[in-house]
Amino acid sequence: MSTLAGKTILMSGGSRGIGLAIALRAAADGANIAMLAKTDTPHPKLEGTVHTAAEQIRAAGGQALPIVGDVRDDDDITEAVLKTQGEFGGIDIVLNNASVIDLSRSLDLGVKKYDLMQDVNVRGTFMLSRAAVPILRDAENPHILSLSPPLNPTPRWLGAHTGYTLAKFGMTMVTLGLAAEFARDGIAANTLWPRTTIATAAVQNLLGGDQVMAASRTADIYADAAYEVLTTPAGERTGQTLIVEEVLEAAGVTDFSRYAAVPGTPDSALFPDIFLD
Repeated sequence: MSTLAGKTILMSGGSRGIGLAIALRAAADGANIAMLAKTDTPHPKLEGTVHTAAEQIRAAGGQALPIVGDVRDDDDITEAVLKTQGEFGGIDIVLNNASVIDLSRSLDLGVKKYDLMQDVNVRGTFMLSRAAVPILRDAENPHILSLSPPLNPTPRWLGAHTGYTLAKFGMTMVTLGLAAEFARDGIAANTLWPRTTIATAAVQNLLGGDQVMAASRTADIYADAAYEVLTTPAGERTGQTLIVEEVLEAAGVTDFSRYAAVPGTPDSALFPDIFLD
């Protein structure tokens, strides 16, 4: 595979940030993008809605199906799968993008926020992927891709934010389990994670504001790596916890300077990702 032309992606979230960047990269090929997202109206602090994202996807050359719903709601998931199949005739890719982040330490983490991270990150990844499997089985090159880290339980980070780490590792465990369970069906399931922070609203609001944003890479690097994964034949790469930069290096990319959020920032000055440092 070398293109996503005509392929259909069902994505959780995608109104902004990394998910939208991946969608726009696929749209440039003429892909179909269905987005199950909650952001129906503008948020006072966050840019973009599922509808503005759909407009950008269409402008980039793709087809868009914005679906207002919650990945925590089983009925919304079923509706999203059926709507996507009905609109585009199938599903080729499930992208588990929706994720909640709270880096509070255990005694400070609210119960509702802990439950929210588990429901969106872990349960949402499992339920959306599972619901799409019967349709993915009929796809020519079926992929499940989750935006979650390798299983690296370093005490430094596991102890820093146990609740969040559990939720992100849970996404990875789900994905690796699906890879093993559905290998005979030819469905690839992998995870993808960057070596450095990505300039998103979460980094701006939760990880250090302008200083960390300036020491981050743009979401385009994630999008380009996801594109490489999703255009690979499913039988050649599954059950792997992939690193963005390593995927691009394998594809022949040696210079990452164009991805710096602030042009000219040297790699040595970039902020390391919390799971890989």
